[in-house]
Formats: sequence, structure tokens, C-alpha cells
Amino acid sequence: MSIRNPGVIMGILNVTPDSFSDGGRYADVNAAVLAAEAMVSHGAQIIDVGGESTRPGADRIPVDVELDRVLPVIKELVIRGLYVSIDTMHAQVAHAAVDAGASMINDVSGGLSDPAMLSTAAELNVPIILMHWRGPSKTMQENIAFSDVVQEVRTELQLQAERALAAGINKNNIILDPGIGFGKTFEHNWELLRHIDHLQSLGFPLLVGVSRKRFLGHLLADSGGVERSEQDRDIASAVIGAQLLQRGVWGVRVHDVKATSDAIKGLNAVNPNPAMDTIEIFGVRDYGYHGVLEHERENGQYFSIDATLGISIAHAAQTDDLADTVNYAEVSDAIRARITGEPVDLIEKLAESIASDCLKFPQVVSVNVRVHKPDAPIEGDFGDVVVSRYKHR
Repeated sequence: MSIRNPGVIMGILNVTPDSFSDGGRYADVNAAVLAAEAMVSHGAQIIDVGGESTRPGADRIPVDVELDRVLPVIKELVIRGLYVSIDTMHAQVAHAAVDAGASMINDVSGGLSDPAMLSTAAELNVPIILMHWRGPSKTMQENIAFSDVVQEVRTELQLQAERALAAGINKNNIILDPGIGFGKTFEHNWELLRHIDHLQSLGFPLLVGVSRKRFLGHLLADSGGVERSEQDRDIASAVIGAQLLQRGVWGVRVHDVKATSDAIKGLNAVNPNPAMDTIEIFGVRDYGYHGVLEHERENGQYFSIDATLGISIAHAAQTDDLADTVNYAEVSDAIRARITGEPVDLIEKLAESIASDCLKFPQVVSVNVRVHKPDAPIEGDFGDVVVSRYKHR
């Protein structure tokens, strides 16, 4: 599975007695396996197995206890062909889990809790999720002072990514997580979700977990201020998760996979092409040797490209900083490189390649490419031949 393909649903499988919403439900191996298989049948691509609760106020547990909880479950899931992530802050647990067949590490401390975690992930050469973290669950709500939560979380995530790169982790193996509900107030969580595009501009895949978290219980509180129970937050969790995926985040981490899959299908049916800001680049023109006919390959001809990039420009409009948008000169260079590069028979193929190149820019969520071939080998008068290709993350 490529972590560069967005739209991932990660199913939460807590094999703990004390997790905040499902503690004890999957402590038995058979129950855990059945739950994982059900999540996959409903659309989960990854099962995230955790043996230590990270709910606010939770105490740490010994490594041997965590290993006893997670390894039997991981082995059974791998036998069944499931893609497994290990949710742990212990390098020793991460290593043992990968040895048992896990394919990914999810460290809610972002590699800060265990000094050996980043070097271990580099050695194992597997994807690792680095969450924004300012301290362990026991005390995380004591350090929630932010002057600008979006910018500070972005900066701290960038530092975590840089530490991972310095430790030898391949850039393509790094996924970031803003840590919704971890060391943040309710309003901090909403601010991060409203400005998720600013975090995406870091250029790494982004995993977001809102499922059943308390800020949703607070949002859905009754008229007397009584917060909604954990399991009764699944509809809100699913709607937010689907909307985040449509905004281009790489993945969402959820308890109720079925509800999330249903929300995504419904949202995509109603709004298959969500409204976005755009940057339009017209008439990128250069000489290429594409075509089916021999004289096209030998003599070449001019091709002209229009590209409409779907991208949120809200943050860049505030900061006036090129780093917060896409450099359209670089996009133009990438388009020209395709026109002048390896010849292809069909301009349909050229349009596909250019669209894929545009989506490699992390801020670009969708693209519509129009390839003009005004000198196409057609007898008689005609104005142009145009192939259009739309792609999104």
C-alpha cells in the first residue's frame, strides 16, 4: 500500500482495558480479530492496533504489558492479510510489532517520548505517523497555551518531521498528525480543523483523528450542558472525517468505519467536485514530439497546456507568503518538461502525465488539464484538438 494515495480510513482497534470509548471491548484476541475484519469489510484500509490508552489523564504502562496485549492480535491480523499499524510510543514495541508483521508505526508522541523511536523507524524502513505532542496523557492538558494554535502546531510538526529526516527516515515514510484533542482546548481543535489546508502545506501526508473526542461531545451537548456520550458522537465524527477527506487530507482515524464510509459516499455523490479556490495557468506552450504518426515523432509540433489547480488560497491571502501556496512557475516548468520530454503516442497520455505531475505539489488537491494540439494531422480546416483530464487526490 502506498502512503502517497490519499483517502485512507484507519480503523481504531484498542486492545486495552481503559481506552476512553471502547476500553475492554477487544481485549480478547478473537473479539479483536472479528472487529478488525468487520472494519475492513466496511472500508478500512489500515487497522491501528493500540495496547496503551492515551486518553487524557492516562498512566503509562510497562513495555511487557503492552507487548502482551498487541502482539497476539497483530499476528492474527497479519495472517489474515490485513494491513496493520502499531499505535505505540515505545520503540521496543514498534520493533516487535513490525517483526510480527505490522507495516506502519503510529506514535502519538511524534517520536519525542522514546529517544530510540526515530532511529528504530529508520532502521525498519516503514511509514511512521508523527503526531503533534506537548507531553504525556497524564499532563497534556496542562500545557495548552497557544498564541496562534494553527501556526504553532504547524511549526512544531515541521520540527518533528525535520528530526525524523535527520534520524534517517525516508521522507516518503513520514505522515503527520495535528493531534486533535491532545493538549488543546475545544476551540483549538476547531481552529486546526478549519485551517487544515495550512497544515497540508507542509508537504507531508496528513492523518486526522477526531473520532468520538470530547470536543464533539461538547458541541453536541444538550440544553442543560450535558455532553453527548462517546458512542453517540459517531455521526458527527463521520461527517467531519468525510469532509476532511474531500478537502484532501491523506487519512482519518476512526472508531466507526461503516459510518465514515457511508458519509464519504454520500458526500461524494452530492458533491463530487467540491468547490475550491483555483489557480489557472493558460497557454504553457512548447515543442514536443508526441503522436502516433511517424512524421509527428520526427518533426514534432507545438503543444499548449492549460491547467486549473484546485487549491485553498485562504491562508496565503492572509500571510502573503509564497510558501503557503503553490509556485506556479514551478508548475509551469513541470508542464514544459512533459511537453519536451519522452514522446508518447496519445495526447490523452500526455494529459494524464501532466495532471499527475501537478498533483505532486502538496498544496494542489485537484487539477483540470487541457492539452491543445492545434497542428494535429487532420485534413481540412479545423481550429484545435483539445483533450481534458480532471484528477484529484
